[in-house]
Amino acid sequence: MKKPPTGKQSLGSRLFFSHIIVMIVGLLTLLAVGKISSPRFFGLYLREIEVGGWRVGEVRAQLIRRFEDAWSQGAFWSVVIGATTAGGLSYLVTKRIVKPLIQMEEITKKFAAGQLDERVPSSEIPEVDQLATSFNRMAATLEGVEQRRRELVSDMTHELRTPLTILRGYLEGLSDGTIEPSSEIYDRLARETARMQRLVNDLQELSKMEAGYLPIDARPMNLRPLVEGIVQRFADQLVAQDSPKLLVDVPPDLPLVNADPFRVEQILVNLIGNAIRYTPNGSITVQLRPDFEHSSSGTASHRVWVAVVDTGEGIAPEDLSHVFERFWRADRSRNRNSGGTGIGLAICRRLVELQGGTIEAESQLGQGSTFRFSLPIANKTSKKG
Repeated sequence: MKKPPTGKQSLGSRLFFSHIIVMIVGLLTLLAVGKISSPRFFGLYLREIEVGGWRVGEVRAQLIRRFEDAWSQGAFWSVVIGATTAGGLSYLVTKRIVKPLIQMEEITKKFAAGQLDERVPSSEIPEVDQLATSFNRMAATLEGVEQRRRELVSDMTHELRTPLTILRGYLEGLSDGTIEPSSEIYDRLARETARMQRLVNDLQELSKMEAGYLPIDARPMNLRPLVEGIVQRFADQLVAQDSPKLLVDVPPDLPLVNADPFRVEQILVNLIGNAIRYTPNGSITVQLRPDFEHSSSGTASHRVWVAVVDTGEGIAPEDLSHVFERFWRADRSRNRNSGGTGIGLAICRRLVELQGGTIEAESQLGQGSTFRFSLPIANKTSKKG
């Protein structure tokens, strides 16, 4: 159980003290009324007895009985006044405690009805305040999820509209004879169909990542052979003379990282593919560098940075902060014609985050870009997978 913040009493303490206060008020009222009223009533009865000519010794039993009657009357009024006072106090205390809970119930109903911007106000009761904070945090998360869902539907609709429009135009032209069938037409139809398939696959994978359903099989691995193999595959496809040169810069003492080899390959393929797409000539270098930090025990590395550095077109400063957003493009038509789905970098960012790293970008328009991401160093006690 969490301790309440300084200066605030817990709900249990408030209820306990409220009962103590009610009990004390009732007892004090009983004693005060009884002490004041009982002697007065008893004195009145004694005077009635003396007027009648009775001696005290002869009327002892009657005195006791009369005193009991007097005390009973005093106790009755004590109970009435005490119960009224205690009941009123209990009602006020209970109403003060229950009021935020009722308010929370009303806001919950509004939230369930679709008013996702509703929030529960803070309370002076720590437990209720913690509950309100948790509800507001959940509400903010759900509101964000709903906002992302709407954006995803809107973006996906926008992205699918273009290839579907192209397909429909060509198919209608082929159907009514305004377009002559040819291998080039069929090739365009196939490219647009493949683009839609890639888009759907990327969206499915991104949705799994954001929902936390994508498994990450992190284990100690050596990045050098993986990077060299990926670069070699891309280099084999760049046969034109003016194609960019692919280079690898890896230090000899690179430590193992704790990562999922398949997901790291997916990130690198995306980043290198983007670099090739926007680097018509020049060079693309994949750099691996351990990041060092100083501690009391000496110098130790805690992560490895993987950077893809190109000398291509670059990105404008006002566009650089948006490169990892879903479906964002600095030049939408250029990316669409080049076959990109617009969510490759968003997938890269999420894959890096799922493996405990960070990703960032630097660029200068006309001089090239650098996309780098970090991966945590593998524990020395871990066995190589």
